Amino acid sequence: MDKVFIEGLEIEALIGIYDWERRIRQALVFDLEMAFDNRVPAASDDIADTLDYKAVSKRLIEYVGASDFGLVETLAERCAAIVLDEFDVAHVRLKLSKPGAVRGAKAVGVVVERSRVVAG
Repeated sequence: MDKVFIEGLEIEALIGIYDWERRIRQALVFDLEMAFDNRVPAASDDIADTLDYKAVSKRLIEYVGASDFGLVETLAERCAAIVLDEFDVAHVRLKLSKPGAVRGAKAVGVVVERSRVVAG
């Protein structure tokens, strides 16, 4: 399966469990790989046939910017569900990084991989 990716999408969010984290917005970094059959857009050369990564990015920016979760695990799960449910993606791998959260580490975070359940 082909993949469409978004790498290094930075979004400001209210995230964390500590009191100081609840008072500031922090930069989060998202990397996504989305399973999508690129043969149709490759054949048509028509943007209407593609997975619109700009629309995916805008939707996540909107959602994450308005969110207020304690855990990155919760936020990652919700964002993966949005991609699967709203963008006709069969599978998503989402890496959510929280830079500067641990002294000495460039970033910490989670990686989730989710697939759409096909009824039948």
